[in-house]
Formats: sequence, C-alpha cells, structure tokens
Amino acid sequence: MNKTHKDPQAKVCPAEPSPADPANACAAPAAPPHDWAAARDAAIDDFLARFAAGCGDRDVLADLMVAITRLARDGAHRGDLKLLTNAFKELRYAFKVFAPYHDVRKVSVFGSARTPAADPEFRHAVEFARRMRERQWMIITGAGDGIMGAAQQGAGREGSFGVAIRLPHEQRTNVTIADDPKLIHFKYFFTRKILFLKEASAVALFPGGFGTQDEGFEALTMIQTGKTNLMPLVMIDAPGGTYWQHWRTYIKAELVLNGMIDEDDLALFKLTDDLDEAVDEITGFYRRYHSMRWVGPLLMLRLSSPLPPEALERLNDTYAATLLREGRIEQRLTPLEGEGEDAERPDLPRLTLAFNHKSIAKLRRLVDDVNKA
Repeated sequence: MNKTHKDPQAKVCPAEPSPADPANACAAPAAPPHDWAAARDAAIDDFLARFAAGCGDRDVLADLMVAITRLARDGAHRGDLKLLTNAFKELRYAFKVFAPYHDVRKVSVFGSARTPAADPEFRHAVEFARRMRERQWMIITGAGDGIMGAAQQGAGREGSFGVAIRLPHEQRTNVTIADDPKLIHFKYFFTRKILFLKEASAVALFPGGFGTQDEGFEALTMIQTGKTNLMPLVMIDAPGGTYWQHWRTYIKAELVLNGMIDEDDLALFKLTDDLDEAVDEITGFYRRYHSMRWVGPLLMLRLSSPLPPEALERLNDTYAATLLREGRIEQRLTPLEGEGEDAERPDLPRLTLAFNHKSIAKLRRLVDDVNKA
C-alpha cells in the first residue's frame, strides 16, 4: 500500500480503555493517529506480501484488513463482530463453490416448499428445469422440497446448486442435492439472497408463499434499481393457473394506477403458463446480448456478435433521446481503455452508452431490440 487509508468518520479510541466504557476494549496505541495508521498500513503490506504474494488484488485485501482494524478502533460490539465474521465466512465459501462454474449460465428457481409431487406446478417445474438443462443451463434453488426439489429433479444433481437456509422447521434438503459439493448451508437470509442473484443469469418464479413473494419482489427491485445485472424474470403458472395472473392484477390496480411504479416496469417480468414461452424468454435474452458492466461514466453492453450498422442506427433513433445523458450509442470491436488489462471477454464486440439511469425498463427494451436485430 502506497497511501494511508483515512476514515474521517471513524471513532478514535482513547489511548487506554475507559473504565466507564468496558465494551471499549480495543484501545488505540498512544502514538498520534497518523503514525498509527502508517504503521498499520506497513504491517498490512508486510502481511500480504508474505501470505498473499500470488494475489493480483492485494489492494482490495488491504482495504478489507483496514476495515477490520477500524472495527477494533470503533470498539465494535462482540455480537456485531460475530455477525460480520459469520457472513464473511459464508460468502467466501459460497464464492469458492460457484467459482468453477463462472462461465455457465444459471437460473434461480423459486416456489413453494409445500407443493406436492402430484400437483401440476410440481410437474411443470420438473419439466422447466429439464429443458433448461438441455440448453446447458444450471439450476439454483433453496435446496428444499416442493418446487425447489422439482426443479433439481429436472436438472439432475450435476446441473444443480443448493443454497439452503438453516431453519428450525419446514426446510429440509431435497434428495437430489443432499450431500452434493454444490450444496451450501447459510445461517443468514441476507448472505443467501446475494447468491441467488449474483450467480444467476435469470430468475424463474413458480407459485409459492411469503418466501417466493419476497424473492420475487427483491429480484424485481434489484433489477429495477440497477443494483443487479439486467436479466429475464419469468413467472410460471401451471397450465390454466391463475396465481401469477392474480398477482399481476394486484400490481396493476394498486401499484401502477397509484403511481407507485411506472407502467413500463411491467416489462421487467413475463407471465406465462407455457414452458416453451418461458424457456424462450430466458434463452432469447442472451441471443446476442451477453453481459454488461460500467466503465467509468459509460454503460457497456457486451454482444456475442456485432450489430449491423443499420440496426445500430435504429437503436439511436429509438433510444438516444430517452436513455442517454449525451452522445450516441456506439459500437466497438475491442475493449475500452478503462477495462484494464484483465478485461472480461475481450473477444466480444461492445455497445457503449451514457445511460441516464432514468428507466431500467427502457434499457430492457433496448436489449430486446438488440437481440431481435
């Protein structure tokens, strides 16, 4: 580390723990704060040079270790430290499990743990997962029974991840994913939730209870606010089912008509009871569009094949005035300078745009038009 990490809001502990504040057991040394921080940074640099010499992201690890020392200086409560430690351990292990499958598309499937195997929703979930697996996708579920077990039955053990939560009742691991190396047990809902969206390229929702509704609304919120990557979200009923139809009626009547969401936001999800339509909605989203990331002020869309010049012109005619802060949508065949030497998929063409953040739903329509071109 070549600079001292400063935290203007950090609480500076006294030189000695105060008898009146027994929780403050993490006292700073008597040296001036600047000298203390410089010594800390030097010690962290030395530690990482010895124990993380092969890591190319030692600057990020250093920031993590600085945050740990600030917890000590803040006199953080033991319970808070344990929460952070457990969450960090859960995420570290989960990232390790998913890492070998980074380049494999995955769909997170949600639905009731109570759905019996004889129900049409169960059979629909089995068949949906089987079809996705045929297309080389993998399935992520909460590892329980019902719809989760059905999806993993359809995808098979090799095509499944289980992201389980420890509960005192109801939740148990389904037989397909039980004891598999790709089964991860979580103590916290919030760490588990991160994985469902971070690792997924699509979300499929079958009828379910509070948990299904929670995951569905969270996925929609994260997509709508741009806090996760744009991805297809499909709500699947059994043939002739009304569960999601009634849900959409509520959304339109209470949220859209009262101005709580925009009508355009309805484009962020698709309702269907037809599995061909559900599978096409997901796989078609990646027909030409590949992925996205921010590079400085520009949103970059990676494409699996270049966009014809006339299609690029149509995109600008349709979206430049409503989606861009300035300029035009441009196409380039090489990575942007700001991507650095470790640019992901440097072989893919890119679209760049100064996205104005005003409507993710309109951005979704742009991606749909890219795929149709």
